[in-house]
Amino acid sequence: MFGALSFISNDLAIDLGTANTCVFARGVGIVLNEPSIVAVNNTNDQIEAVGAEAKEMLGRTPGSITAIRPMRDGVIADFNAAERMLGYFIKKAHGRKRFIRPRLVIGVPSEITQVERRAVKDSAYRAKASEVFLVEEGMAAAIGAGLPITEASGNMIVDIGGGTTDIAVVSLAGIVYSKSVRVAGNAMDEAITQFVRREHDLLIGERTAEKIKIELGSAAPLFPPKQMEVKGRHVLEGKPTTVILNDQEVRDALAEPVRMIIRAVRDALERIPPELSADVCDRGIVLSGGGALLHNLDERLRTETGLPVQVAEDPLSSVVLGAGKMLSDFNLLRKVSID
Repeated sequence: MFGALSFISNDLAIDLGTANTCVFARGVGIVLNEPSIVAVNNTNDQIEAVGAEAKEMLGRTPGSITAIRPMRDGVIADFNAAERMLGYFIKKAHGRKRFIRPRLVIGVPSEITQVERRAVKDSAYRAKASEVFLVEEGMAAAIGAGLPITEASGNMIVDIGGGTTDIAVVSLAGIVYSKSVRVAGNAMDEAITQFVRREHDLLIGERTAEKIKIELGSAAPLFPPKQMEVKGRHVLEGKPTTVILNDQEVRDALAEPVRMIIRAVRDALERIPPELSADVCDRGIVLSGGGALLHNLDERLRTETGLPVQVAEDPLSSVVLGAGKMLSDFNLLRKVSID
């Protein structure tokens, strides 16, 4: 009796990221982009906040509330929190309408295990999805960045997210080479946190480390040089303290994660077939994801590889835009989705 009147299927594409979750609604565009964080009340197990509101609570919650990141390294680390977060985002994307059973296209890292795939699918079904398709983030990012993935030529994309860096070479709507390394934006934040503690005896939180990365982080020298005030707690004295950080210090802090990403890109270039290598030499490398916004990363990669490097037009949204395009092209979706 309820039938079609009650269960409206509004298809969604979701970039379920370690740092942020982005949702695309077919026919509308991006309807939601919020941090992948859930604040849970430990007393009654109720959700206090999700997304941007929960991020504001990071490092500031009382003992009765815990701010949880359900995703780690691009995969689900807390099944229960991930399911509740997904359900909240799906409802919010649909204006909190009831009885919505959307089809979902979800971007996942290329080297996700069978168990991790099942966890993502189960969470989506329990969040009331009617059908779930998983697509490798490298492929989704390539489509979102506007690369001609159906042509018989190699296109290389490097998607640097929060938990993983996904490298893919795409040709004829298939992935010829893919690699996922668990070094990306969060590893950079952690490297900054450890550096500031080691060099300045200062404890800082996640949000401060991210702010330092955005303002001062770079992969090659900045002109003119930059600096900023950083506030935290002194390790030994235990009192609030302010220090001045400059871009050279932050570059030193980020040296190892940046080196690991560059090494993964060079490995990819060595492993792809010669014909596609020639295509990549001509077309170059496209960077996407939040990590692509690290100052001078494109310049550093250009120097290290000798290839043209460009940043996607909308690097933060490439994965979800690509997944969103597949909602309107089910032939392509069937070709590129993974079991």
